[in-house]
Amino acid sequence: MNTMAHLGVGIGWRPEIADAVERLPGLDWVEVVAENICPGHLPASLLRLRERGVRVVPHGVSLGLGGAERPDAAKLAALGERALALGAPLVTEHIAFVRTSSPALEAGHLLPVRRTRDALDVLCENVRIAQEALPVPLALENIAALVSWPGEELTEGQFLTELVERTGVRLLIDVANLHTNRVNRGEDPFAVLDAIPLEALAYVHVAGGVERDGVWHDTHAHPVPAVVLDVLAELRERVAPAGVLLERDDDFPAEAELAGELAAIRGVVGPPEAVVLAPAGPSALRRGSAPVDPRRRSRVGEEQGALLSALVAGAEVPEGFDEERVRVQARALAAKRAGVVAKLAPELPGILGGEAPYREAFLGYAGSRPMTAGYRRDALDFAEHLLIRDLPADPAARRRLTTWWRDRAGARPPRRIVRWARALAGRAA
Repeated sequence: MNTMAHLGVGIGWRPEIADAVERLPGLDWVEVVAENICPGHLPASLLRLRERGVRVVPHGVSLGLGGAERPDAAKLAALGERALALGAPLVTEHIAFVRTSSPALEAGHLLPVRRTRDALDVLCENVRIAQEALPVPLALENIAALVSWPGEELTEGQFLTELVERTGVRLLIDVANLHTNRVNRGEDPFAVLDAIPLEALAYVHVAGGVERDGVWHDTHAHPVPAVVLDVLAELRERVAPAGVLLERDDDFPAEAELAGELAAIRGVVGPPEAVVLAPAGPSALRRGSAPVDPRRRSRVGEEQGALLSALVAGAEVPEGFDEERVRVQARALAAKRAGVVAKLAPELPGILGGEAPYREAFLGYAGSRPMTAGYRRDALDFAEHLLIRDLPADPAARRRLTTWWRDRAGARPPRRIVRWARALAGRAA
């Protein structure tokens, strides 16, 4: 047996609240979105926290270990590089798929894996590939979902338990996601806690959300509700977690409110205790380690491709899915996509006359243009989409958008849009 490093109570570090995070009393550790930092240029705030002895754990969101394809070697190397740069005791990711290769689509969001034997075999092989590539232990998080796959063969508890038994991977349990799935998918969070191997628990996530029209949205932009703290309390009755982390990604409250939420979490989990984890063991790592039959990966890929096409490309909803829920998820993905692009390119809403005109234009674009290469490319593609159509209608705004696009498009081959933009800019001068 080995003892898990005690993390304590922490918060998700975000640039918008960096100063407040540094001032939070009794902060033990922070988690940072791995894709949002550069190992050679760590934010000064993170460096100061590390100097104080505050641990920093990188949390990945783009590996898509639940997808049909094998993990991307470059993404794995980047995650490992961040772990080493931060001196992290582990890295974390999600049990989810985020893209498909056929068709080539990006969700821009974490989507649920169908709990079947095929999908579990693919996930286990992907996890083993990741474990071999990473320099520190890996823990995986259960995700929240709006939609349920038809014809699942395993419960959440069975799926997570077999994943741990076959790979030795640690678990990051998000109690807010357990509550979300109680509302949206009718799954009992306490039954999940009773079924999974809590000796494999690395740490816990806590976050807020909101219920609209009978659907729970895991927003990370609302206070943590009592129902989520109740799930945390149930988990604490079963095990003493090595760490608990508050996630907040938007609509950041005052510093005092963040401190109050952390205090409420401390009140639930109590004083720290030593946590003993079961070792992965050679037998656990060998079990089911034969290469996955390519036909299984193909079946998983076809299923995921059909769902993602319905969510982001307007394709027909696959048989067996709740069509209304798929539409709700599709609208949520489009809204998220618009919001992320606006954060990455805050000039665009200003050029287009404000938040409302920007969202109307972006959602019109997104309805016919699925994302295929990430959010930064999406922002450029959106600008191209408008300019090709001689939009925005105001000539001054169109000139500003042309300049914005030219400054960021880089040295791409001079396709028609490039030649057109240069000509337009020349006329504007």
